[in-house]
Amino acid sequence: MTGVMVVQSRELSGEDIGLIQGLLAEHRDWGRTRLSEELCCLWDWRNGQGRIKDMAARTLLLKLERSGHIELPERRRPSSNGLRNRHVPLVDHATAPICGALRDLRPLAVSVVESGSQDLRLFNCLLGRYHYLGHRNTVGENIRYLVRDCAGRPVGCALFGSAAWKCAARDAWIGWDRGAREASLGSLTNNTRFLVLPWVTVPHLASHMLACLARRIRADWQRKYGHPIHALETFVERDRFRGTCYQAANWVRLGSTQGRTRNDRNHRLRASVKDVYLYPLIQGFRRELCAC
Repeated sequence: MTGVMVVQSRELSGEDIGLIQGLLAEHRDWGRTRLSEELCCLWDWRNGQGRIKDMAARTLLLKLERSGHIELPERRRPSSNGLRNRHVPLVDHATAPICGALRDLRPLAVSVVESGSQDLRLFNCLLGRYHYLGHRNTVGENIRYLVRDCAGRPVGCALFGSAAWKCAARDAWIGWDRGAREASLGSLTNNTRFLVLPWVTVPHLASHMLACLARRIRADWQRKYGHPIHALETFVERDRFRGTCYQAANWVRLGSTQGRTRNDRNHRLRASVKDVYLYPLIQGFRRELCAC
């Protein structure tokens, strides 16, 4: 390999690939988990709180294998993510209609869903059963939210995860060139799932939920990962939705995608066209996102 390639937001040189190949050759008894953990330690690849980014390293290794640069050892057991995503356990929850005026539900209680909690099981159940895309485990930095009304009844949930690697409309609007995007992508998060539960019919609830989330997510991200985020993004399938709640919550429509997937190297794969929305969390967000 010559030159430098970027994988999982990390620049890799021929020397880096050689290091991985050397680890594979010298430690044939290592599994994929051990390899990703050791690689993080050698590179000192950590998040803002000092924890190794072993899931990002695992994804990086898989991408290198698919591109033919390395050959990973056989899996020792089925993917735990695959097993978890195969069936989302049902959690008892009420589905009685909730309707009326927004003032009757306020103040909303927005809570971060913690790993291993009962709220996490409920969150997974609700997204898995009622969101049209279902729910899969996320890789990388993410925050889950569960939203309840003033009576403690769940009314919705939201998931924020890694920003899209590339998006022409977004990158042009921010003023990102490739280097700035690669350096600052972790300061942007993608609202990958947003759900108002189907038995809840309350005007203006969705935009109010988005406003509540926007007011707190920057502090929540800082607390969890040790660094702030400066803006939110989302992609709305225009054949299904009009993006009304995002517009009402003052998100900015930047344009639309080209209907291609990240694997569409030969311009043959087609995907649904999505409208691109962005919500700045601070004044001077462009300066922060282009500073690195």
